[in-house]
Amino acid sequence: MARRSAGTPFLLQLSLLLLLCLGETSGCASVAVGSPVVPLGSAVTASCTIRSDLCRGLERGKVRITWMLDNEPMAGSQHQGAGDTEVSDLILPQFNRTEAKLWCWVEWNGTKQRVGMAEIRAGYPPAKPSNLSCVLNLSDYGLTCQWEPGANSHLLTSVALKCATSRGQAVTGCTPQGSHSRCTVPRRLLHLYRQMEIWVSATNALGTAESEHLFIDPMDVAKLDPPALQSIQSVPFQTDCITLAWEVARSNAHMELQCELRYRLSEDPTWTLVTSIIGQAGTTQRCGFLFGTLYHFQMRCRRSSAQGYWSEWSPSRNYTTHEKAPTGKLDAWWSIQPAGAAGQLEVQLQWKAPRQQEANGQVLGYHVTLSPRRKGRDRPTVCNTTHTQCNFSMPAGTRRVYLSAYNAAGESAATEVVLLERKGQPLAKLWAVPRDDRSLWVRWEAPPALAAAYILEWQQVSSEPRRCSACWQMERDGTATAALIQDGIEPFQRYNISVYPLYTDAVGVPTHTTAYSKQMAPAYAPKLHLTSIGKSYAELCWEPVPVEMQNGFITSYTIFWANSTAEVSSANVNPALSSFVIQELKPSTLYKVHIMASTAAGSTNGTSLTLVTMVLDDIEIQFLFLTLGLIFVLLILLLICFQKKGRVKQQFWPSVPDPANSSLGKWVPAEFQQEPLRVPGTREPGLAAISTVTVLEKAAGKLPSPWGKEPTGEPPSTFPILPQPYVRQEGPGGWAAAQPRQGPTGSGETVQYARVVGDGYKGQQHAPPRLYLRSSSTQPLLDPSPSPKPYENVWFPGPSPHGCLGDGGCPEELPATFPLLQGLRINGAEELHD
Repeated sequence: MARRSAGTPFLLQLSLLLLLCLGETSGCASVAVGSPVVPLGSAVTASCTIRSDLCRGLERGKVRITWMLDNEPMAGSQHQGAGDTEVSDLILPQFNRTEAKLWCWVEWNGTKQRVGMAEIRAGYPPAKPSNLSCVLNLSDYGLTCQWEPGANSHLLTSVALKCATSRGQAVTGCTPQGSHSRCTVPRRLLHLYRQMEIWVSATNALGTAESEHLFIDPMDVAKLDPPALQSIQSVPFQTDCITLAWEVARSNAHMELQCELRYRLSEDPTWTLVTSIIGQAGTTQRCGFLFGTLYHFQMRCRRSSAQGYWSEWSPSRNYTTHEKAPTGKLDAWWSIQPAGAAGQLEVQLQWKAPRQQEANGQVLGYHVTLSPRRKGRDRPTVCNTTHTQCNFSMPAGTRRVYLSAYNAAGESAATEVVLLERKGQPLAKLWAVPRDDRSLWVRWEAPPALAAAYILEWQQVSSEPRRCSACWQMERDGTATAALIQDGIEPFQRYNISVYPLYTDAVGVPTHTTAYSKQMAPAYAPKLHLTSIGKSYAELCWEPVPVEMQNGFITSYTIFWANSTAEVSSANVNPALSSFVIQELKPSTLYKVHIMASTAAGSTNGTSLTLVTMVLDDIEIQFLFLTLGLIFVLLILLLICFQKKGRVKQQFWPSVPDPANSSLGKWVPAEFQQEPLRVPGTREPGLAAISTVTVLEKAAGKLPSPWGKEPTGEPPSTFPILPQPYVRQEGPGGWAAAQPRQGPTGSGETVQYARVVGDGYKGQQHAPPRLYLRSSSTQPLLDPSPSPKPYENVWFPGPSPHGCLGDGGCPEELPATFPLLQGLRINGAEELHD
């Protein structure tokens, strides 16, 4: 049961298709459109009609009609028509397709089927043909016409060339093949020597268009075959003239013709035209040709009525005129230098090859001769060369040379060259501007003195020195203020240009300028190098771009630098400089730096340089290291002083002998040795002073002599006077005040003063110590006997072999006026210094 239900829709669809197919063949459905060809963009109407009585199986009122334009569904309006019909109308307001198919579909019981179709085309009416022209070919006398068809109409268009005589009806002369816009009318439809009317007709479904009508005589538009050049010869007596012979083609033999001749130099693209050559065949003569020059000749003809077309140019014929000796003067330029030999000059002479109109043929060489030393003699030849320069030596007094050119026909008149010195006035001003990529206009202000001519020199500037010997020219017009230079000029290259005024008696001092014929951005920018860097600055340098790679005048260098936070700064640098210092940088910061080179025509960036600024400047680093070094040295010194403190103390504070420790100071009579003397400790080196002075009272008896002899004089006393030590007290001026010790009676004495001065230090053995004694009262210190200040400035020159001080030894016996000093010996006197 399920299988039967599944097969039922398939059977219904199959029966519907069969019925529709049978109904369509018998007029079941029909599609009608307003017009199968419509103007592009216009409205299109269509209707689809279904006749139920002819479409078996379709029930009225249950049929649905739909539309498809190609593959795009369209909505129509469906209604019941007359009788048993269903009608659907469709309106397309704007049909923008050049071609489309409109389908009518029927849908019944869920099944769709195409029942009708109409093809619609859209386009434009044919465009009007233009520029109709015709040419009669005399070889077959067919009239070939061509035209311009105009815009495409997007519709099938038929084109035909129509022609008619004044008495006959229009006929189709020819029809172009394919998409061509030309065709040929056969000879049988033409009426020669009669006027005919010719036009082009274009027709399609939307209309017809015709070109302008052309009224011509076919013979007036005939194109003749080109003539043939037979021979070309030079006229012997008129050496700048030639005679040319030609003949016409056989097809043109019965016509009166008008011909033209043209010729040109082999290296010149410009033709010279000769007109009004009448005749069917013959010769013609022309003058004004250059000698020894290759020419190309061509010729063409047409009917003499001047209403037909010119024939094609004949094949080119070449001819070289005969030669003649060169004429004119040669432009010369020179430079002079002293030669190695005495009385000789080295000359470099250059000249320009003669122009073609002066060479009169092929120049075979040049002669350079010197002026003869004596009249009547031949000029000595110094050069016979095929080049345009010559180096030679000549006597210092010679100032004139002669230059001539020669060819196969002879030698030119000699050009006198006066070798003038370069000491004349220079130009007032000089500058150069480009005319195009390969030429420069050089302009100047004339000098105060009138010049006879000017010499222009130019050299390409390059890193490697090189010289172009041909890069110069002479301007013969002394009143000129401009000249065009073209030889060897290339774009993007710098040229040094010099101009020399030529006077009758001297050559002017040159004036210089530089120029480019065309500029562009430099080929590359310089590479940066880091010279030095600090905490807030970086010094950069670079090699200038080679002049060949600059491609123009460098107007500026621009330095760009940016840190990690993308803070970009820049500075323009004079192009004459090759270094730059970037200031106000942040310490310990990474920067990226690059340079840009600029000309008037553009700029080029260089590669990037990465650098990091320092934490401290060089001065700060030096100060830090210096401080650390000083601290280290001080530490070393302190360590040495700590280890060698004894020696250091001895060096800076030497020990000074104390007189109290001397043998004289410690000596007392034997009977008084039980009383000890208070002796202070050894002091540091310095000014020697007496710390303790012991005064011995004069004894009644004789005291033992330190010199080993008994003194003569008064008898000794039985009871010696006890010594009274005087304790040192420093007073003004380093003097010691000796205070008397209280005796048994408790009475004191007048204060006496003593001073021991050491005038030197250790190592000065020649300086003896000195002892000064001074009394503060009028009384003598020890002896009331008169003495001329016996206690002042008492000298102890040094130790003696007898145990006393001094160089000359000790006396046999001290004078009676010095009882106090008997037995006095200063310990270490040999260590006292002056």
